[in-house]
Amino acid sequence: MPSSKNPPQEKEKIPQNPQAPTSLSITPPIPQRQIRALYDDDTITVYQAYSAAIAIPAVKEQSLCASPAFRLGRMTWIKPSWCWMMYRSNYSHKDPNQSHILALKIPHHHFSHLLSLASVASTNHTGPMTAAEKAKPVRVQWDPERGPRGEVLPYRSIQIGISGELSERWAREWVVGIEDVTEAAVGLRRAVEGGGEVGEGLVPRERVYGVEEGVRRGLGMEVG
Repeated sequence: MPSSKNPPQEKEKIPQNPQAPTSLSITPPIPQRQIRALYDDDTITVYQAYSAAIAIPAVKEQSLCASPAFRLGRMTWIKPSWCWMMYRSNYSHKDPNQSHILALKIPHHHFSHLLSLASVASTNHTGPMTAAEKAKPVRVQWDPERGPRGEVLPYRSIQIGISGELSERWAREWVVGIEDVTEAAVGLRRAVEGGGEVGEGLVPRERVYGVEEGVRRGLGMEVG
């Protein structure tokens, strides 16, 4: 599994009454729309599922473009949530085109730039998308988050779709590290099917990822 080292975090809120017993502290509910991810000082990790024909050369050459089977310029979706990736790919067992789970590292400034170019998908809208929203090269969709066993959680997980020329630039220039984490996916599936506890190491420690206020509004993160 990818590792995390001292990632930057949003500032912790200071309690209004610092003398109150910590045992009485109430953990606030997780917002409906919040980005949670594995990240370090330099990069954020996102996940994608690929066929062996694409994944194996990608890891070897550290480039998604290493295989001719990889189609540049197509709409491609990245997912910061490990458990949502597990649900979507059925722990890498859904079909041959999703048999390998790749962890992709993206520098923070590139990831933030993607978010700044995004519009929220119509499925998350109260009304139709505008022409300006449809023209944006990045599409964000907020889907129900999943737990390690595929259970639906009461908040959302972000999926980020990148299209056109930006998709090609992302694949060629913005992915700075590629790791095959399929064994971890298979190990999690084995634990789930066995009915036992999901042990440490099978699910990465994802933390809240800070987003600038203007971008938060554009992603509808104030909603819910």
